[in-house]
Amino acid sequence: MLPPANRLRQSRDFTTIYQGGVRRSARSLALRALQTRGASGASRQPTRIGVVVSQKVSKRAVDRNRIKRQIRSACRQLLPSLVPGWSVVLVVRHSALQCEYREILRELKQLLAEAEVLSGH
Repeated sequence: MLPPANRLRQSRDFTTIYQGGVRRSARSLALRALQTRGASGASRQPTRIGVVVSQKVSKRAVDRNRIKRQIRSACRQLLPSLVPGWSVVLVVRHSALQCEYREILRELKQLLAEAEVLSGH
């Protein structure tokens, strides 16, 4: 589970990110990210992450929850290397059902680096 400060929960936050965020995609994940700090960059809010798994991915809640747990675990592992001040939504695609944890971690690192959310990109 992600720490509470790093969770994206409110519906309006998801909507804002969908409307104005940077888009990147891979085979099993799509990423949308929006920089939330002010123009001066003084605000050092932690990066917040939300995971979306539609019923189109799987009708079974067990499968959807397993994928969300794997992605949250990968995000927790990458938290120390994330640039503060971003809001990120990860949208899971159907092909993620066949992915193993290390494949998800690799794709997540790639997407975060492309969106410049990962420090040292």
